[in-house]
Amino acid sequence: MAAVAALLTVLVAPPGGAQAAPPRRGESQPVYSYDRAVRESVWVDTRVDADADGRTDRVAVDIIRPREAAEQGRRVPVIMDASPYYSCCGRGNESQKKTYDAQGRPVGFPLFYDNYFVPRGYAVVLVDLAGTNRSDGCVDIGGRSDIESAKAVVDWLNGRARGYATRGGSDPVTAGWTTGAVGMIGKSYDGTVASGVAATGVEGLKTIVPIGAISSWYDYYFAQGAALYGSGPDRLANGIESQEARARCQAVQRALVEGAPRNGDWTPLWEARDYVKDAGNVRASVFAVHGLQDLNVRTKHFGQWWDALAEHGVERKVWLSQTGHVDPFDFRREAWVSTLHRWFDHYLLGYDNGIEREPAADVERAPDQWATDRVWPPAGTRATTLRPGTGPVAGVGTLGLAPAPQGAIAAFTDDPELNEGDWATGIDKPTPGKAGFVTPPLTRDLRLSGSSEVTLTVTPSTSSAHLSAVLVDLGPATIRDYADDGEGIRTLSDRTCWGSGTTGDSACYKRTEATKAQVGHTVFSRGWADLGHWDGSGEGGPLTPGEPYTMTLALAASDHVVPAGHRLALIVAGTDKGLIEPASTTPHVTVDLRNTSASLPLVGGYGAFVRATSGGGRTLPTTPPRGLGVPSLTHVP
Repeated sequence: MAAVAALLTVLVAPPGGAQAAPPRRGESQPVYSYDRAVRESVWVDTRVDADADGRTDRVAVDIIRPREAAEQGRRVPVIMDASPYYSCCGRGNESQKKTYDAQGRPVGFPLFYDNYFVPRGYAVVLVDLAGTNRSDGCVDIGGRSDIESAKAVVDWLNGRARGYATRGGSDPVTAGWTTGAVGMIGKSYDGTVASGVAATGVEGLKTIVPIGAISSWYDYYFAQGAALYGSGPDRLANGIESQEARARCQAVQRALVEGAPRNGDWTPLWEARDYVKDAGNVRASVFAVHGLQDLNVRTKHFGQWWDALAEHGVERKVWLSQTGHVDPFDFRREAWVSTLHRWFDHYLLGYDNGIEREPAADVERAPDQWATDRVWPPAGTRATTLRPGTGPVAGVGTLGLAPAPQGAIAAFTDDPELNEGDWATGIDKPTPGKAGFVTPPLTRDLRLSGSSEVTLTVTPSTSSAHLSAVLVDLGPATIRDYADDGEGIRTLSDRTCWGSGTTGDSACYKRTEATKAQVGHTVFSRGWADLGHWDGSGEGGPLTPGEPYTMTLALAASDHVVPAGHRLALIVAGTDKGLIEPASTTPHVTVDLRNTSASLPLVGGYGAFVRATSGGGRTLPTTPPRGLGVPSLTHVP
């Protein structure tokens, strides 16, 4: 009985904060019954009137929490997922939606968080963002309404905001059952909201777990002025808001259209949806997860957020997989549940389990093969400048340390029908659609870890031009098939169970396994830009044909080992088909090699590159390398 009593000692503190119990070792145990859990709905006042109807908007909050803890007067922390997808699209690999009984009481809570964590002494809170499902207000795609939807709930859990028993009623509801300690989690849009709320510095938010999350909404729709999709945030809003919100939120829709012009200019709308600039406000720890081949929410979002958090000393941890836009529950399930359990136990329950002292980074090197680093990027990583040069074959350049001679050039003509796979396949022959630069076969492994930049001096032949720069590992490998429909996973028919369930909410989920592809090359980092935005002012304009321009392209964060015997390539071209929209013209572009360079984050820096490119490496087959094509992307973050 003493052991059970010890396990039942969940933090007991009033919302907002009396002293927490001393740290404990071990881990929380499933000592509470799931089937008896309290299931309830509350409507929280966001203090925002987005739909301009004269009253502040309320968001629907569905809660499941252990009944025994409430009966014993024990307060519990909260795991919260705020999402716009609970009724339109569903969450998780099986697209689960919220379900309710005939009286409107919550029954089915998507994902495994409630099944696993409620018996262990947590409440799980699922928030319908404003304008979705059962909430008032309007969807504004990462703006004030979205962020306040979730922040207001954190405030309510800490006694600083008002909650009501019904959507339009006046009966108040308080959260006396919680300690006020909140951890936000979610994939994609949900994780984006978690980051946005953390960037407000709200008190009570102890940790966030953003999975494949956006850090700046401009960078979701544009890459330095180049459009990544054929539509803007208004289309996404129209797809996720409720029918009644669509009718009352036309002014918000117009603002999304007018504030996000398709010319790629930086506007106040994007400024308000940039969380990176507010990273200094973050008080919560951050456990980030991202797919290194996520071509929906690209790794630029992770990289710039991680770097900004590091600059401000935020406690953080990361998992980087070989997948695309995939939840870790579906690519590393057992390890994920265990790690997440320990993470929440530490930051929400105060357990001294040592997770914050463990290696900060887990990186997938090959399908289901993981390595760790104490810090990320690893100690000894240095930005190293590599330079393109002319090679012995016209149109096939070199990549090394020495600058090209004055007057050396390369050239390409934008071909909107080609993509990065086409460029890499033709790397060893002159082709008009790209300029490629390649190292000799490496004599040692060379690891790149972090964000790269490529500075180009180019002369276009027309008044508009889009640019692409990609880094490629030229050599055979077995990788996750991120271009497949599952973006690196296959869903199986049998299930595994994680926690307790009821007839209305199962804890069992279909298993998955890695889908693999044998490839001859791997594109592992990408950057795109509209040359009309070359000056960095945020406003683009027409180019003067025949005039040289210098522009630095930011390449997405990566962590990749180019093995000994492989070659590293930098490819510069125009439209990357399927990933950026073409420019209004198809220019011929001349590249001034003397004034072009790539700054790459090499583990071991300059010396590592020298060692990897000295001596003779093994010779690879001369047949054209084959990589993966560009996946068919759905425009849903």
